[in-house]
Amino acid sequence: MLNLVLVEPEIPQNTGNIARTCAATRSRLHLIKPLGFDISDRAVKRAGLDYWHMVDLTVYENLEDFFARTGAEDLWLMTTKAPRPYTEAEFRDGCWLFFGKETAGLPQAFREAHRDRCIRIPMRPDARSLNLANSVAIVTYEALRQLEFPGLSGEGEMKGAFV
Repeated sequence: MLNLVLVEPEIPQNTGNIARTCAATRSRLHLIKPLGFDISDRAVKRAGLDYWHMVDLTVYENLEDFFARTGAEDLWLMTTKAPRPYTEAEFRDGCWLFFGKETAGLPQAFREAHRDRCIRIPMRPDARSLNLANSVAIVTYEALRQLEFPGLSGEGEMKGAFV
């Protein structure tokens, strides 16, 4: 099981799409305030469609509240400022994947405190960043691949359909 942590997300559609990724992958979703929207907002629910009942969601007042309540260890911080790619990370069951807000990323002090756990998605130098929901999906599925997709279906209905 993965723990996906969004620090101060601002765009409801991104959070809704990330919630859907959590539902489909059995990952837990952790939201750290302030949020740029109300999580009961129609836009979030619309982006998550009918998957909200499948999302294990916890909301925290701030990073201090988060660490006091979870005692989280085995952290990975996604940031465009990291020197190494996410493919060099060794993800473990129960790890915590942190993603920052759309306009500013993760707080600098937080990144500096966990400098050796900062990773990035490679992209061309003149591109600022990828969409948050896309970034979450990319890193989540790499982590799940490394864990051999625990508890997820490894085959589709077409298995055995071809001779």
